[in-house]
Amino acid sequence: MLSVFRRVPRSFNRSINASISYRSSLGLPSSLILQAAARAMSVHHGESTIRPEPDKVLKDIADYVHNYQVTSDLAFETARLCLIDTIGCGLEGLNFPECTKLLGPVVEGTVVPNGTKVPGTNYQLDPIRGAFNIGTIIRWLDFNDCFLAAEWGHPSDNLGAILAVADHLARQGQPLTVRDILEGMIKAHEIQGGLALLNSFNRVGLDHVVLVKVASTAVVSKLLGLSHSQTIDAVSQAWVDGQSLRTYRHAPNTGPRKSWAAGDACSRAVNLALLVKKGELGLPSVLTAKTWGFYDVLFKGKPFEFQMPFGSYIMENVLFKISYPAEFHAQTAVEAAHIIHKQLKAVGKSSDDIKSVRIRTQEAAIRIIDKQGPLDNFADRDHAISYMVAYPLIFGELTSNSYSDSSAADPRIDVLRAKIHCVEDKAFSVNYHEPSMRSIGNALLVELNDGTVLDEVEVEYPVGHKRRREEGIPLLMEKFERHISAHFNEAHQQKILATVTDAQSLSKLPVDKFTDLFVKP
Repeated sequence: MLSVFRRVPRSFNRSINASISYRSSLGLPSSLILQAAARAMSVHHGESTIRPEPDKVLKDIADYVHNYQVTSDLAFETARLCLIDTIGCGLEGLNFPECTKLLGPVVEGTVVPNGTKVPGTNYQLDPIRGAFNIGTIIRWLDFNDCFLAAEWGHPSDNLGAILAVADHLARQGQPLTVRDILEGMIKAHEIQGGLALLNSFNRVGLDHVVLVKVASTAVVSKLLGLSHSQTIDAVSQAWVDGQSLRTYRHAPNTGPRKSWAAGDACSRAVNLALLVKKGELGLPSVLTAKTWGFYDVLFKGKPFEFQMPFGSYIMENVLFKISYPAEFHAQTAVEAAHIIHKQLKAVGKSSDDIKSVRIRTQEAAIRIIDKQGPLDNFADRDHAISYMVAYPLIFGELTSNSYSDSSAADPRIDVLRAKIHCVEDKAFSVNYHEPSMRSIGNALLVELNDGTVLDEVEVEYPVGHKRRREEGIPLLMEKFERHISAHFNEAHQQKILATVTDAQSLSKLPVDKFTDLFVKP
């Protein structure tokens, strides 16, 4: 028997011998003793190297991108409005030096042949750097569209990757039109929003730009000519890629990275798709692999849930930020603050007469933007509901410049902020998640120093909501006109407006000709 253990360490031999002696003392049959010894000696044979079938989520995303035909007229029309609004938001972001200092090529002066052109600039970049530039200007002011569910996010962030790749390909001679951009936007919205409906990435500390990276990777993979299986590989690379933490969106670390995080996600998406196009392999069980997969490492072992199949629901129900450049959970609170400012002014009073302000709001708003104490920068202020409510109560407006250091220096703002507190309204929280409603309710109750309590002002749906779409579209176009006015002369503004308002002609316009409308000579 001892010869069996001749090639293993002596300490292991002694352990086996002791086990055999013990079982012999119990009078067990020799066959059972030998079986027990064999089990004790069994060696772990290592992890299986057989590559499994790709995770279902990967296949579903690739199936949707390659095979789903978008037939919804509402989705395409909403995508057109979204495209117009998103480009305008990018142009507005260029008015801020903190944004423009991050833009351009890595090596100053580089001009890439047939490269991506960046709206509002004269840059012509490789598509990876182009995606960062476009994604960053789009997101800088937190003024582009939004979708709120278990996870929050801004699906039009994906335009950074989509436009960068489509423009580059069009300049190489590929017959891509604005219609292709609109379809890409619809699908990117759907992937990001579909994953966000029931899966809360913020509750495990991850930022929603992980979904921008995944959605953009899927859509640009098809634009770049990747096959169905290559798209699966590319999307798997997006999931395994290092994911951003939400640290930069929350006190006490809120900072400007939140304004370029989506640009970073767009550029990484394009890079990953290009790597797979060159032959990089995917990771078929990137989500489900035991111990090493996304679910086990980053999602507490919980698989993703889906409320509905991928279609065009997200684009059709997207939320536009029309009236105010403010974090979306505060949009209706800001609208209520404007109403109260007018009421105070009508009776000869001002914010100086306010004793307290109670904000009834949703649970998500309390978790994201309910902040106390000093606000150190632009990014801190546009994610603080007390600031976003105090400013219009004092001044009767809230613009992108309202978050600047010079604007924030007015001592009245922090005095009033200290009088503002939030409470959760359970009904608001429930309706926020209800698919047929998707409301973002807030209500302001103001008490004055003389004891007068004003009627509570409640706003459940912001102007950019689907339920207020008809009211919002003219305002959305006014917003776009404001955003282009700082960059182009009157004649060129009229050319842009004539082009983007003719839906049929716009859809047929080559992508590079569309981008050329917005670039600097």
